[in-house]
Amino acid sequence: MGKLFLHMPLRRLELEVLKEIYSKSLRSGQSEIDPTELSTINVDQFYGIEISEFPVKIAETALWMMDHIMNNQLSLEFGQTYTRIPLEASPHIIHGDALEMDWSEVLDSENCSYVFGNPPFGGAKYQSKAQRVQVHQIAALGKSGGTLDYVAAWFIKAGEYIQTGKGRIGFVATNSISQGEQVAQLWPILFDRFHLEIAFAHRTFQWESDARGKAHVYVVILGLDHKEREKPEKRLFSYPDIKGEPLESEHSVLSPYLFDASDLKNPKINVREVSQPMNGLSQMIIGSQPIDGGHYIFNEKSRNEFLEMEPGATQFMRPYIGAREFLNGKKRWILALHDVPPNILATLPYVRERITNVRNYRQVSKRVSTIKLSKTPTLYQVNTLPHNPFLVIPRISSQRREYIPIGWLHPPAIPSDQVLVLKNASLIDFALLTSSMHMAWMRYIAGRLGNGYRYSVGVVYNTFPLPPQPCDLDSLTPLAQAILNIRDDYKDATLAQLYDPDLMPPDLRSAHQKLDIAVDKLYHREGFDSEQDRVQYLFCLYEKMISPIE
Repeated sequence: MGKLFLHMPLRRLELEVLKEIYSKSLRSGQSEIDPTELSTINVDQFYGIEISEFPVKIAETALWMMDHIMNNQLSLEFGQTYTRIPLEASPHIIHGDALEMDWSEVLDSENCSYVFGNPPFGGAKYQSKAQRVQVHQIAALGKSGGTLDYVAAWFIKAGEYIQTGKGRIGFVATNSISQGEQVAQLWPILFDRFHLEIAFAHRTFQWESDARGKAHVYVVILGLDHKEREKPEKRLFSYPDIKGEPLESEHSVLSPYLFDASDLKNPKINVREVSQPMNGLSQMIIGSQPIDGGHYIFNEKSRNEFLEMEPGATQFMRPYIGAREFLNGKKRWILALHDVPPNILATLPYVRERITNVRNYRQVSKRVSTIKLSKTPTLYQVNTLPHNPFLVIPRISSQRREYIPIGWLHPPAIPSDQVLVLKNASLIDFALLTSSMHMAWMRYIAGRLGNGYRYSVGVVYNTFPLPPQPCDLDSLTPLAQAILNIRDDYKDATLAQLYDPDLMPPDLRSAHQKLDIAVDKLYHREGFDSEQDRVQYLFCLYEKMISPIE
């Protein structure tokens, strides 16, 4: 369902088939056939639903136009005139909301061969209230309703639709439905409620969405069959270059994370968010979240201006480090008033003004928790103020990087909620988290935000399988230290520059590769040939890790 412009590619495929039939008849000495009599694809075989009235007319006209173009192509190919004039067949494009309609009233599912299209994407946070209600009702996930992208509703509707008949599903979708928390919400519905199987998949690639190639999104293409009609071989298309051509492979079963799942006892396993580490690692927390309306946060200029008026606040002005500051060397500051005695605050009129502004900002909030927080205006909503060096991971990092840049910060720096914090981390923690094993796990199961990875404590860190024990984790310490030492040699370079794949210094890359080899061998003595091999092995470990729970 949706806007259907597949007529031209189908006619091209038909044309190739007709050319082969015609050539074969000539080679075999059979009487000459008329290929034009064998052309069977027509516009009346196409059904669709379009929410906007004018595009309905555009779709109908486009189908007729493409049909005419391909009729001319057929005539040129075989030297015979082939036309369909007058126009007797018409496409069936219905004006309406596909999520509110019964698709069987548009076309009985018994007569449908394929359900395909490019439904709207719409992440959970960007949906209108009406759209969230639609997804909630269609997914039927209970009171929470889940956090499914808008496109997920089309998969669910299509899954329900093809329960009868022989239809197959093929949709372009945002890549988020095969990553992060979306997998645990959507795929059990498709697998268990509607008994679907993945027939083919294109892993994430960049899709240019206008003729000039300026607008682009990151998408996947997924094909689904009912279990009773599934093919034995599943085709997987992977994109080593996200803007390039895919490499095709065949497998007996595909995971919803879009890799070969034939080694798993449960190929449909999904990684669910958990609140505590399942792997024995220390707890990771979010950085400080002030909820202050910006009154406690300063850039370099506003900080200097403020301290000229209020020099006594200098000792309470601390570096405020989020992902942008950590990666790009930018500077921000934040007032930290948590432990300042009232008699000191009383001597700082401009600080008191800021406190009043924060209290007022919180009092007019629509959130009960924020209004409650107005009673303690010198505190943040989340107060993460480490007293010792602490390891940080940016919550969002460009997918161009082979490694998410992670590292230590030191007090008096205060981490923002745009980084995740591991207090009292060791070099072993750093080694495991910066390794290609962890990066592979993250790339497959983390969510995406635009063209960046969205690192999650509950989904990525808490579930990451550690090397099978016993193993010599201490052997990683000098390799981790070597990476940090090399970084120190490039003090004028930012982490974003050091980990740009085009700019990364050879000695830093070499140090990471040495660490990767060592970590790989802790997991598997022979190491791994590819990221996909790493992921498949990690999922086997994850399956064992959760089996006592399940």
